[in-house]
Amino acid sequence: MVTEQAEVRELKENRYMVIDDEPCKILSISTSKPGKHGEAKARIEAVGLFDGSKRSVVYPVKHRVLVPIIDKRQAQIISIEGGEANLMDMDTYEMFHLPIPDDLKDSMKPGEEIQYMIAMDRKKITRV
Repeated sequence: MVTEQAEVRELKENRYMVIDDEPCKILSISTSKPGKHGEAKARIEAVGLFDGSKRSVVYPVKHRVLVPIIDKRQAQIISIEGGEANLMDMDTYEMFHLPIPDDLKDSMKPGEEIQYMIAMDRKKITRV
């Protein structure tokens, strides 16, 4: 199971939700008052975890949305080849390749431990 459901009113800033099949981190939530015949609406500004693009959606506060289950893990850098790092998970000893983010290229060296996240069957290096 890679996602779960939650109502819009349960969401908070710096948490996660799925917009257009992309896991996103919520930057801000603003809620309007209910109208005479309508219900309160929430405007959500978010940024994609893997593509970095900003997204904006408006939903009623009782609307149910998908929330990705984020798994943060540790891995050791085995080698660095070009823009990719060969990593080994510290718990499962699984070997895999991940692209190195531009802001972490200078600080990554073989033998160091990094933190990476898994969201909706995709992986990304988050910090050294």
